[in-house]
Amino acid sequence: MVIKQVGPLSCAKVVASLYVIVGVCIGALISLASMAGGMVSDSPLAGWFGTAIGLGAIVVLPIFYGVLGFVMTLIGAWLYNIAAGIVGGIEIDVQ
Repeated sequence: MVIKQVGPLSCAKVVASLYVIVGVCIGALISLASMAGGMVSDSPLAGWFGTAIGLGAIVVLPIFYGVLGFVMTLIGAWLYNIAAGIVGGIEIDVQ
């Protein structure tokens, strides 16, 4: 069995959804760290800043990761199709 072509849009959608999940996880970690750092500080401004960064990470990172994953996978799948057309694709054995 030889993979001669992949659907760039379908690959990009799947990878983008996985990157959104990764973005949520990383955003949650950054959120916890920044809010904890803001709580330790004596300055009230630092507490609000840590909370803003934490909430921003939960919203912005999944969107950023999803868009970046979609675009990069779309380009990668397109390049794979070009390379597979030249060299013949990836050969796999399936049972």
